[in-house]
Amino acid sequence: MTPEVILPVPVLVVEDEEIIQLRLRKILTELGYKRDELIFTKNVKESIQVVDTQPISLALVDLGLPDGNGIEIIEKIRSLECNTMILVVSAWSTQESLFSAIKAGATGYVLKERDDAEVLLSIRSILRGGAPIDPFIAREILKQISESEGPAQEETVSAEVESILTSREKEILTLVAQGLSNREIAEQLFVSRYTVESHIKHIYRKLSVTKRTKAVSTARSMGIL
Repeated sequence: MTPEVILPVPVLVVEDEEIIQLRLRKILTELGYKRDELIFTKNVKESIQVVDTQPISLALVDLGLPDGNGIEIIEKIRSLECNTMILVVSAWSTQESLFSAIKAGATGYVLKERDDAEVLLSIRSILRGGAPIDPFIAREILKQISESEGPAQEETVSAEVESILTSREKEILTLVAQGLSNREIAEQLFVSRYTVESHIKHIYRKLSVTKRTKAVSTARSMGIL
């Protein structure tokens, strides 16, 4: 961030996973934000309470929260302040989630699986007046538009089902199906165990399950595995 740019404050970060909170705090600190300029919340209820008590200049919002959907927070912020910059930082990569977020008032959308540099670039783009959309989602939408006249309806539905999980989540679920533990998956993919656990939590939420075996069977029934 160039010195002449005045960073908008305060920043609301809506994220229920501590490891992702720490990651976003690090990214925002690199941009020049101070700790007391950042407000962290873990669910819809906390976030609405914050938004009701003070104006927010920039919000980073996750969609999958323990007590609801981040869309509610976006709608609340937008109903109170039309100039707030809102970037969705989510594991959800479906066209429906993107359109719902943009319709609610989000300014941009980036996937959690992106590395820190990519997330940082998305935030910078927002701060400079841009509206960044994650390349993966953008490609999927363009692909569907270009093929809208050709493929049969069932093929389109299949594509939508496929996009429920990100490529990394499918990779991890495949290894889960092979019986590997979180530690073994982490070693094989050269990531931390906490990263694997974070992805698995998102897989559970997306498939509406609470167990590894159920996640595998549900994914197979949907044609994802």
